[in-house]
Amino acid sequence: MKIIETERLYLRELVIGDTRELCKVLSDPESMQYYPEPFNQKKVENWIQWNIDNYKKYNHGLWAVILKDGEKLIGDCGITMQEIENELVPEIGFHIIKNYWNKGYASEAANACKNYAFEVLNYSKIFSYTTLKNIPSQKVAEKIGMHTYKIFEKNGEKQIAQVVLNNKA
Repeated sequence: MKIIETERLYLRELVIGDTRELCKVLSDPESMQYYPEPFNQKKVENWIQWNIDNYKKYNHGLWAVILKDGEKLIGDCGITMQEIENELVPEIGFHIIKNYWNKGYASEAANACKNYAFEVLNYSKIFSYTTLKNIPSQKVAEKIGMHTYKIFEKNGEKQIAQVVLNNKA
């Protein structure tokens, strides 16, 4: 079932059957360089299950990003609840398989998730956060209209949180 559709992509709920394809990004050392370590298959299964649980709890989570041309899973993108300095906030996150980098897919999916957060979920603001070193993710956040909210420390590393407000509210 399609949750969100864009010109080139659609997003649907993740299922355990997506493990093999999602491993292509979550188990890749370069793709996961800003995480403590790449995920093994069990961690990818747990990641998918965490999102399935989030769908039930929040009506959102990270969704499978499907390239319409060829019906190919190219990563995940969506909205999860994350803690930024003791505040639980909706956050846009994404992981795109390396072969699909620099084609605008992350920005396209993230922008669609931003609109979904405002128009369907009725959030008044949406966040994104990453390590200070993760410039590519910060650029995606900027492309969808986010600006720096704060710099904070999490897991012993400096993070940058970015935010965009719903200007329709």
